[in-house]
Amino acid sequence: MAAAILIFSATYLVVALGRLPGLRIDRAGAAVVGASLMVGFGVLSLDEAYRAIDLDTLVLLLGMMILVAALRLSGFFALAAQLVARRARHPLTLLAGVVLTSGLLSAFLVNDTVCLMLTPLVAELALTLRRRPVPYLLAVAMASNIGSVATITGNPQNIMIGSFSGISYGSFAAALGPVAASGLLLLLIALVLGFRGEFLTRAGFAATLPPVRYHRVVLVKSMIATVAMIACFFAGVPPPKVAIIGGALLLLTLRLRPERIYREIDWALLLLFAGLFIVVQGIEKAVLVPDILDAAERFAFGTPAVLAAVAALLSNLVSNVPAVLMLKPFIVSLAEPRRAWLVLAMASTLAGNLTVLGSVANLIVIERARRQRIEIDFWSHLTLGVPVTLATIACGLWWMS
Repeated sequence: MAAAILIFSATYLVVALGRLPGLRIDRAGAAVVGASLMVGFGVLSLDEAYRAIDLDTLVLLLGMMILVAALRLSGFFALAAQLVARRARHPLTLLAGVVLTSGLLSAFLVNDTVCLMLTPLVAELALTLRRRPVPYLLAVAMASNIGSVATITGNPQNIMIGSFSGISYGSFAAALGPVAASGLLLLLIALVLGFRGEFLTRAGFAATLPPVRYHRVVLVKSMIATVAMIACFFAGVPPPKVAIIGGALLLLTLRLRPERIYREIDWALLLLFAGLFIVVQGIEKAVLVPDILDAAERFAFGTPAVLAAVAALLSNLVSNVPAVLMLKPFIVSLAEPRRAWLVLAMASTLAGNLTVLGSVANLIVIERARRQRIEIDFWSHLTLGVPVTLATIACGLWWMS
């Protein structure tokens, strides 16, 4: 038990900090080291470690990464950004277009990759139109978090929850789709009120943008694959099966070297997931005895407001994916876990907007913006993130009550 607690604590400390001071080890490396130590110290056998890895989660995430890679290489995201810009004639309509595009794409594609693709495009667009880029980039990050609430494939933690809970894709979307839609509206209102000088103006503009280069054949095939995969998700076909078959068919049919697709895949994230599955299984086996799980249920983990508060707090301490894994054993032990899984998906995702550290999507936007000499500081995000997070989580709890 002592070894399990020490390994678990050290692993999650590095996951929270992002790196270990004095060593060149990142989150994925910490998860691998923690997983190996769980086996090395006898907390888990090798077979138990293998069984702890949820292959459905990894397969679904890999398939979605292949799809998003194909869309990016085809020029899809650049075309989407240009379509928004050409239809916008006022800063407010441009903001609404950015919020809707980021939220809608993130509802079906993994939100971190959407932020990775849209951030440089939106930043360049704002600078070209001589607008202040910060509110539009905040819109990309926060709308991607909110929009990704809607479906199982919206973000990594939802992918895990979909696998753990067995909730169908359609049922998940029916429960949380309205939360995402209302959240995007609340975000739009908050951005307008927070940056009144930028959006409450009569000044308009006309977008004159250079044509976007794209690969027509790859674009058509990627779009067909996207639509077909989403249709299969809603038809009840297991999402991991759909995602990996769709990804494999894209690799087979696209006129691209597979190496270009492989370079777009976040292998470190897959490694992080695999390692954390083993670390959490180790602490669950060694520490979370039935008495502790029963006590957690008595302390109202089955109450949506309490679970949402705990999930929001943990998501901003260790990030949302590790938070979901930490709370998994307690939710599995509940008498009726279905609603708890949905509350966890909602709260852990929406809590990502609270601070810049709340989600990987935020960090991606900030880092990509910095490359274009655009600074989004902690307090600018926090002053908007606090009211948006509180309002959207409250709205989600009301809807699910």
